[in-house]
Amino acid sequence: MTIRAIVWGENVHEQTNKVVADLYPEGMHQTIADTLNRAGEITATTATLQDPEHGLTAERLAETDVLLWWGHAAHGDVSDAVVERVVEAVWSGMGFIALHSSHFAKPFLRMMGSACNLTWREAGERERLWVTSRNHPIAAGLPNHFELENEEMYGEPFGVPEPLETVFVSWFQGGEVFRSGLTYRRGAGNIFYFRPGHETYPTYHDANVQTVLCNAVRWAHNPAKRIVGVTDAPNVPVDQALEPIVERGSRLHQDGEEGFR
Repeated sequence: MTIRAIVWGENVHEQTNKVVADLYPEGMHQTIADTLNRAGEITATTATLQDPEHGLTAERLAETDVLLWWGHAAHGDVSDAVVERVVEAVWSGMGFIALHSSHFAKPFLRMMGSACNLTWREAGERERLWVTSRNHPIAAGLPNHFELENEEMYGEPFGVPEPLETVFVSWFQGGEVFRSGLTYRRGAGNIFYFRPGHETYPTYHDANVQTVLCNAVRWAHNPAKRIVGVTDAPNVPVDQALEPIVERGSRLHQDGEEGFR
């Protein structure tokens, strides 16, 4: 089965910064999508902040297996309605991959329920990523460690919930370390956070990074049928209880009436 992916890009730096535009003339989102499309088994399209509904209509999300998200300068410009739509799609079974500074993206914050804060430094220093889970599908085909000659530093503490698995840990030239590849499950959706990807460096042209992205899409894909009505909270009538019961005491709601939210 072909995995249907959307690469969502903020598409701001590419329009305003010559360095970024030269590295990614068609946008980081298109570079990532091209990588996925070369991998086999994955069909990737793109969406951007500037598209109507940010390119993420309910109909399109319903037909998406994995959503990759890159944001940085315009997190606040993302529609809250679209954020809720994305989160509900993840709860129902869509995979979600948060890239680099998307630790502050609205959908990721919403699903983590924490500050997602960290320390950082923009100095183009070397990053060495160590594989901490050799048999994890996201690490397939990678050496025990690989290096990116220039990257932005992210340092601990990283204000996220304890992950299901830590796949990568990074060391930076300045001495900091960071959990750079973390997996989560929210509802029926698989989530992966992957740290590298600062816009002024050619990170998404790196072969090892591209391997991680392709592996991550395959891992995040949930082939099961989407859960319908994932936010429903039905009021079960007394006469529909699995075992016969007699109603006792007073009540606030009548059978079938919506509860408070």
